[in-house]
Amino acid sequence: MRRPWLALAAAEEAAAYVADRKPRVGLIGCGWYGKCDLFRLLQVAPVEVVSLCDVDRRMLAEAAEMTAQRQASRKTPRTFADYRLMLAEKDLDLVLIGTPDHWHALPTIAAVQAGADVYVQKPISVDVVEGQAMLAAARKHGRVVQVGTQRRSTPHLAEAREQIVRAGKLGKIGLVEIYCYYHMRTRENPPDATPPGYLDWDFWTGPAPLRPYNPLAHPRSWRAFQEYGNGIVGDMCIHMLDLVRWTLDLGWPKRVSSSGGILVQPGSKANIPDTQTATFEFADFPVVWQHRTWGHPPDPKYPWGATLYGEKGTLKLSVQGYDFTPLGNGQPAHRDVTYELDQYPEDRTEKDLERHVAPAIRRHMTDWLQAVAQRGRPVADIEEGHISTASCILANLSLQLGRTLTWDPERGRVAGDPEANRLLRRPYRKPWMHPDPDRV
Repeated sequence: MRRPWLALAAAEEAAAYVADRKPRVGLIGCGWYGKCDLFRLLQVAPVEVVSLCDVDRRMLAEAAEMTAQRQASRKTPRTFADYRLMLAEKDLDLVLIGTPDHWHALPTIAAVQAGADVYVQKPISVDVVEGQAMLAAARKHGRVVQVGTQRRSTPHLAEAREQIVRAGKLGKIGLVEIYCYYHMRTRENPPDATPPGYLDWDFWTGPAPLRPYNPLAHPRSWRAFQEYGNGIVGDMCIHMLDLVRWTLDLGWPKRVSSSGGILVQPGSKANIPDTQTATFEFADFPVVWQHRTWGHPPDPKYPWGATLYGEKGTLKLSVQGYDFTPLGNGQPAHRDVTYELDQYPEDRTEKDLERHVAPAIRRHMTDWLQAVAQRGRPVADIEEGHISTASCILANLSLQLGRTLTWDPERGRVAGDPEANRLLRRPYRKPWMHPDPDRV
């Protein structure tokens, strides 16, 4: 079905760019969200997907077949098992990265070095120095890098930002709570096994520590292990922290503290906390995160979200909608998430698609294309993604070290804490080399 190229009427530059160039697209990481992002891009722009890359041959073949069915040319993309060989072709305008977190930094840096603009999933990195190197590479090579923190492009959340927060209906804000109470931490404890023949487990592991293969790690449950990401803080907190930073125009937190651990669910092979609280101290108020992978949420309507407490009222935000409750005689406001199932009927049948998130991803892709056309900064520019990612990593380091960390954004270091600063760069498994912000 032929549709408008771009979802937003204000994106003339992006439309002209796409019409003139018909950008050539590559995807690195062909699992669940890699395909989700790629297919939303195909819905809003007539790009040509020419290359796909994954270390899972079965997943790669399925993605190639599905892409051929979805793109207008019906051409089957080339397939690669090594992203370096894909990028060596130097024929890609746009690169999407949907790998596990421990594989975000190196492909992003290689893609911008190869002259491509990049859309990389959140969190951008597994350690702080990786993020610094990604930002440095994007700026040095003049590339546009959009981060998959698509709450910034969620229609009802953008409305709440303009019509509630910026309109002054909350008054002075004194506290923000962000939270996730989903029972999303795996409880299983399957035995380690021999990797399946279609998976290159050594390459999948890459720079991370080489654990024995376990079916929890691939596909999709790899977040159960700290070796490949930053747990639920790196997965869910970053979304809500980034939303709050965008909504309230916040930069870096001054101090970060955290506590928690595996307090209720010790029987799983997962090594990430099942309970964690983190406090991000900004100049005027704290932003306090909490997750529990057990028990009930305090508000069943908001199991994952953000609550902004102001002197004039309270605003609750989530992927499903928002609620503004004023103090006194003000007018309450409620909005539900936007669906676009009639405009994009593939959303109804696409396997595992989060249908309520699809409109936000489409707008996020459109915003990225606008920035590419203008050679400007997208709404979730790599620098914003770095701030939100690094803040969450600092929360985990605070939990690990058992103390509050004071961040110096000018130096990109923890103030007065050599031990914490050593942890800003994870060791890389040979032969992979950790990126250096000064040598990208």
